[in-house]
Amino acid sequence: MTTTKRAFLQGIRDSLPFIVVVAPFAMLFGVVATEAGLSPLQTFGFSVAVIAGAAQFAAVQLMADNAPVLIIVATALAVNLRMAMYSASIAPYLRGVPFWQRAFMSYMLVDQSYAQGLLKYETEPDLTPSARVAYFFGTMMLNMPLWYGGTLVGALLGNRIPQDYALDFAVPITFLALVGPMLKTAAHVAAAFTSVLLTLVLAFLPYNLGLMVAALVAMMVGAQVELMVERRRA
Repeated sequence: MTTTKRAFLQGIRDSLPFIVVVAPFAMLFGVVATEAGLSPLQTFGFSVAVIAGAAQFAAVQLMADNAPVLIIVATALAVNLRMAMYSASIAPYLRGVPFWQRAFMSYMLVDQSYAQGLLKYETEPDLTPSARVAYFFGTMMLNMPLWYGGTLVGALLGNRIPQDYALDFAVPITFLALVGPMLKTAAHVAAAFTSVLLTLVLAFLPYNLGLMVAALVAMMVGAQVELMVERRRA
């Protein structure tokens, strides 16, 4: 078995735990989107076009609240701003990778693939560029169709899913599982704590504006803590 194929299969194996939460996460989005007024086809197309779970939830919730289009777009962009940081973070590991492969990777760049890919690249720095790409693709080979399919099932059958099933459990579990292992420095912890605290304190603001404010302040706090730590080391 080649190194590339082995890396691809390893990516699939490492992504298996996320299957438990991706399916209900996707179904929940299908339910929420149809309740917000989207048709099943629009809901499915939304998921295929962007694969951006948190931003999709924020957008459809604002649609349901009849928020201005500008607020909807700004909120979705703010929630997805982390993808720019994800891209900058893994770009150094993808030198020598053809442009078309990086284009596919950018489409598949979600929280799960980023977290798993970065961990793999950091722990195995000797991986070849082709193996790194294969591993990244492997992490999405099951989760991507599950996201599409789960969205469609939720949109078509949402009204038949018993409320006792409480599909919304998948959202916090997904992000806790992703974010927890990545809190490795004081700056990370400070940013996470600030974002949680401000999100709760500013929950009264309309159109989820508290989330945007909390994210911006948390990034500034994290950057400031990082500078303080570096000054102490100097």
